Amino acid sequence: MNLEIFVAKRFLTKNKKNISQPIIRVAIGGIALGIAVMIVSVAVVTGFQQKITNKVIGFGGHIQIGNFDMNTSFESKPIFKNDTLENNIKAIEGVKEVQIYALKAGIIKTEEQIQGFILKGIGSDYNWKFMKENLIEGTIINIKDSLKTNDVLVSKYLANKLKLKLNDKLRTYFISEKQLRARAFTVKGIYETGLEDFDKKFVFADIAHIQKLNDWTPKQVEGYEVLINNFKDIDNISKEVYANIGYNLNCKTIKELHPEIFGWLNLTNMNVIVIIVIISLISAVTMISTLLIIILEKTNTIGILKALGSQNITVRRIFIYQAIYITARGLFWGNLIAFIICFIQYRFGIFKLDQSSYYVPVVPINIYRLHIVLINGGAIVLCILSLIIPSYIITKITPVKAIRYN
Repeated sequence: MNLEIFVAKRFLTKNKKNISQPIIRVAIGGIALGIAVMIVSVAVVTGFQQKITNKVIGFGGHIQIGNFDMNTSFESKPIFKNDTLENNIKAIEGVKEVQIYALKAGIIKTEEQIQGFILKGIGSDYNWKFMKENLIEGTIINIKDSLKTNDVLVSKYLANKLKLKLNDKLRTYFISEKQLRARAFTVKGIYETGLEDFDKKFVFADIAHIQKLNDWTPKQVEGYEVLINNFKDIDNISKEVYANIGYNLNCKTIKELHPEIFGWLNLTNMNVIVIIVIISLISAVTMISTLLIIILEKTNTIGILKALGSQNITVRRIFIYQAIYITARGLFWGNLIAFIICFIQYRFGIFKLDQSSYYVPVVPINIYRLHIVLINGGAIVLCILSLIIPSYIITKITPVKAIRYN
């Protein structure tokens, strides 16, 4: 057996005379706790960012195409549907779907309440995945190109405020060319996303109603919503989309349309960075302190090894192996604890949140393999760097003084 490994194992053997044993256990526990906190923190923050991002995208897609007055009001000028344009966009790598939409501001009136809202018109090409995930009552709308439907989806916020139930009539009023136009809809479903700023505004309906209210033809829409496969590619895909839509149209990403939300989400990264830095410093100090205590306890042994002809590098390796052992056990228990906590929260949602404040009902969890690798890799590098000070002390220990040391 390798001499350094043999001696390192002897140092780690449980012995009543070894005062460093409790310190080693504390070091392993400290590393495990630090790794667990870092993994859980990153999983919660990335999960939170993913949940909020998906909800915002659900109301407007990843990229919107329209006239240059897009996002300046809810009454943008129409554009004409273009099959060639749609096919060109769909051909871009990373694009999943392209769907039409239109918006119209109006007023809902009941016997007791008056509420402003935004009617979002959608077509038969609309992707219902987001709404199905957030539908709490009723069903989605069955939209067909050949037949206009009066069914609508309203949010739980509007339903509660206006005391609406499934199959209730929804009386709405719109101003079009200085004329007041009324429309009656039927509540087909009720959804809840937790994004109150959006829930209090949007009612989903057949786009044919907005085309009729605005005196548009069936070929006129406000714009297109582009859905992509990976949010990380949104900027690059947006550039390609812009290059394919012509000079008379404009496109904007959801980040540009809602900078306040994504700016706020980016700030949460700073919280994680602060946590990781603080825990890393504590772990480094713990490792250095532990190795120094072990070195002080084994000073006599170090002196004997040097007197027998062992080089500094040989003695260093003994403590390096001890550090590897402590780090490995700490990483194992830290990852195990983190995965158990994340699994329990993901599966059972034990830790709840106030949805009106945090936009989600439970603490979200999202684990990326890359994050796990980086956290564990960073911990290993940090522990290796923590050996610099103890290794330097070992080189200064002389055999005569060490053997006499008590």
